[in-house]
Amino acid sequence: MKTDIGIIGMAVMGQNLALNVESKGYSVSVYNRSSKRTEEFVQERANDREMVPAYELSDFVSSLERPRKILLMIKAGRPVDKVISRLIPMLDEGDVIIDGGNSNFEDTNRRIEEVNEEGILYLGTGISGGEYGARHGPSIMPGGNQRAYEIVGDILEDAAARTAEGPCCTYLGPRSAGHYVKMIHNGIEYGVMESIAEAYWLMNKGVGNTPEEMSSTFERWNEALDSYLMEITAAILAKKDDETGEPLVNLILDTAEQKGTGKWTAKDALKLGVPVPTITAAVDGRFISSRKEERVDNSVKLEGGQAARLPDNKNWVGKIRDSLELATLSAYAQGMYLLAVASSEYDYDLDLHEVARIWKDGCIIRSSVLGQIQRGLEAGPENPNLIFEEPFLSEISDKLDSTRRVLAGGREAGIALPAISSSLDYIVSFSSADLPANMIQAQRDFFGAHTYQRRDREGYFHTEWTENKSS
Repeated sequence: MKTDIGIIGMAVMGQNLALNVESKGYSVSVYNRSSKRTEEFVQERANDREMVPAYELSDFVSSLERPRKILLMIKAGRPVDKVISRLIPMLDEGDVIIDGGNSNFEDTNRRIEEVNEEGILYLGTGISGGEYGARHGPSIMPGGNQRAYEIVGDILEDAAARTAEGPCCTYLGPRSAGHYVKMIHNGIEYGVMESIAEAYWLMNKGVGNTPEEMSSTFERWNEALDSYLMEITAAILAKKDDETGEPLVNLILDTAEQKGTGKWTAKDALKLGVPVPTITAAVDGRFISSRKEERVDNSVKLEGGQAARLPDNKNWVGKIRDSLELATLSAYAQGMYLLAVASSEYDYDLDLHEVARIWKDGCIIRSSVLGQIQRGLEAGPENPNLIFEEPFLSEISDKLDSTRRVLAGGREAGIALPAISSSLDYIVSFSSADLPANMIQAQRDFFGAHTYQRRDREGYFHTEWTENKSS
């Protein structure tokens, strides 16, 4: 029998996607570099499914209906290039390769050119939702050859999560559009996760709440936000360690790892000149957390380096909620702003309303905020910064005072709040008619004759600031 689609990579995500696709009525071929993993999957999880296991890559390719549709669920980077180089000689013109990993968008641009030269079609496809989403319906973000999407789109849309607005999958644009959108999704994810962690730390160290108390708080807050990340935070705080009975979160080492997508977001934002300080602060926070030994050594050298209680105030928890929501809105707005600029710069022609739509279920950043983004975009704002469009603007305005108080209290208590602080600074700077950049430009002209513009007349000017300028 010839199957509808093949999946390479039988780690948990690949296995769950295979089960998901098969459950929607499609036959699936499966292959893994290690034959043992394929064998175990077929025997333990898919023995009664319409699955065709292959233990040689050539047999896998031969098992597929033409045009062949092959989904790669393997580690990003060199492994993807290696598999593609092996596949190409076995494929025919019009066959489709779908890279479903977290590939760097620049790698995707290169690969699509190389593959298209051989007559093969290509989709760089972001997939978000983790193991559960892969099995029951993730958010799927394809970009690349539109003809490829016409061939495989039905399968991807059937496998995706679904809301009343349709499947959480759509063709996003040419070349690396899909992987770029997934990268920004992950950048927003970094910003929101760091903001939640800071709110947790404020309640834990600053207020003295127990994990059980904080779990109830996050659960209550999430009634309005309907945020997956808030939902799992409440669940994490409620979880007890099986061996000790202690809250498990207290036993987890405070070092956060990363796979690079947040760093890529910050890097490309710098390249395009788009500020994403909440996201960048989150990336820096992970870097700092990973230096555990240094932090422990430094903690005894600097007086006041340990977190203390917030100053007496009965409503810190309400103010912390406001500051968290401000930072969260800021992270989403920064990500959408970067998408708007990148869409123009890279000729993606992204439909940002559709991007928000396909993030509304299945993915890690699903939240009611995405509905607010859609409403803001429907107004057709000329300003790409949604912070200053309704409904964001009213919400942000209501939370400014609480956030200022939280940051002041956090400083007094010695609690670092990089994402919340960066979010407020971003909003204040972007809403300031005047900034101290006039001093920076004067300094640049002083040491480098870079010229400056004046407030009172048109043109560019240079001043001989002193007769004995230093070089």
